[in-house]
Amino acid sequence: MSTSDSTVKGKFNEVIGSAKQGIGEAVGSEKLANEGAAQEVKGHAQQAWGAVKEGVNDAANDRKPAAHAEAHDVREKITSTAANVKEHIQDAFGERKAS
Repeated sequence: MSTSDSTVKGKFNEVIGSAKQGIGEAVGSEKLANEGAAQEVKGHAQQAWGAVKEGVNDAANDRKPAAHAEAHDVREKITSTAANVKEHIQDAFGERKAS
């Protein structure tokens, strides 16, 4: 398995975002902390996308049906998790707006 460009960029965004979030919280800058959190989430998403691409490439190179089924299962789990995260975020902001 090779490391995709998405995986490398994702790790970079995760680390930089985490640092921005910490600095923003330390100096009392909500804007910087929020930007950092968003960049960290972007990094996680990029790494997940990189893992999908790597898995698909590996499955394409492996002509065994089991490898293709495994790649499909990974894609299903990732899309399901992304949908759940979106719903939790929408619920959290919906609750905040209602109060």
